[in-house]
Amino acid sequence: MPSAETTLTKERTDRAVPPHPPAPVRSRPRAWGDWASVAWFLVPALVLFLVFVLAPIVVAVYTGFFKWGGIGPLDDFVGFANYTKLFGDPVFLGDLGRGLYLIVLSITVQLPFALFTAVLLNQRLRGRAVYRMLFFAPYILSEVVTAVLFTMIFLPGTGMADHLVGLVGLEGLQGKWLADPSTVMPTLFVVMIWKYFGFHMMLFLAGLQSIPSEILEAAAIDGAGAWQRFRHVTLPLLGPTIRISVFLSIIGSIQLFDLVWVMTAGGPNHSSETMAIAMFQFGFKRYQVGYASAISVVLFMISLVFSLFYQRYVLRRDLSGAVTAGGGR
Repeated sequence: MPSAETTLTKERTDRAVPPHPPAPVRSRPRAWGDWASVAWFLVPALVLFLVFVLAPIVVAVYTGFFKWGGIGPLDDFVGFANYTKLFGDPVFLGDLGRGLYLIVLSITVQLPFALFTAVLLNQRLRGRAVYRMLFFAPYILSEVVTAVLFTMIFLPGTGMADHLVGLVGLEGLQGKWLADPSTVMPTLFVVMIWKYFGFHMMLFLAGLQSIPSEILEAAAIDGAGAWQRFRHVTLPLLGPTIRISVFLSIIGSIQLFDLVWVMTAGGPNHSSETMAIAMFQFGFKRYQVGYASAISVVLFMISLVFSLFYQRYVLRRDLSGAVTAGGGR
């Protein structure tokens, strides 16, 4: 009969030795039924992507090499003449400049305003849920409804905008909002801010609420003030959200169409025209489909090159799951 000491030693030895790991389970070959299920879900999406995305791109590239009115066969091959004409057209070069103008204002005005509002509404304020709803509500409206609403606001003589500037002694602005080439783009940008800043505000709010409160509390204990906590803690941790917001803002500015089309149709005298509006004008108003296809290809290439560049050099760390470095870079 073993002694108590021998039994105790054996129990300790059994506890010290880890159990044998389970044998790896070999994955069975995927059955034909599984492949059929995968194809059943993937093929419809691939067909839709092919028909409504890839096929129109190929058709636009092909028709861009022809002088074509949209009806009849493609028999007048002009090569790169449409593109040569395009980049020699001062109106189209102006469209590029106006797109850049909207991008710069979106990054320097709209996004900081949305970030400031998000930081404010992230505090313990009475009724902050109501404010969030009110600021986000314009984004839910369609672009057409927004354009019609502000067209009525900026009506010469009878609009609310003329009435307000008259009350503060700025009668020189009355009637010029959408009718003067020098004021039409700033006016459109004000409408863009009202329409889209709530979306970016909600993105920033989501990013702010994902920051652990313990980090901010530790910074406060170490003596960091409110601005120092925002500059050195909040802003770097909000870097991925800011970069996504910048990306969406730039792509939206490049492809802007319906809001401007309903309000000004690109006028007066092309002063509010964008690349998308130029493409629509030539394709559906002037029936120069080959030239409009060339515009669409340039618009697509600008968006594609920017997206690839931004993903490669700006979003690379975010997409790989790396922790944001100090300074938000």
